[in-house]
Amino acid sequence: MMLSDMVADAVRALAYLAIGPAGLTALAATVLAGAALAAVLVLIATVARISRTAAVLPVQRRTAALRDKSWRVAFLRQRDPDAAGRPRPRAPSAVLATAAC
Repeated sequence: MMLSDMVADAVRALAYLAIGPAGLTALAATVLAGAALAAVLVLIATVARISRTAAVLPVQRRTAALRDKSWRVAFLRQRDPDAAGRPRPRAPSAVLATAAC
């Protein structure tokens, strides 16, 4: 037998399997398995996206809260020791000056 005859026989056998009732059943099972696999992959992708979003929410809330808090600040603390109502810092005593030498 030649190679072309063997290829033709293989094609005829595959065509018979595909056209016959067993071939249609196998084709339907393959299509159904592919659809089930696609549905599972979509479900996994959806769950992964939801879990990623849920993990990011606390960080986003904390960031937004700190940003809002910083916008509500009317003014920064004054660090001027001579400002009205602030006591003057005490000068070091003579005892401390001699102890440091």
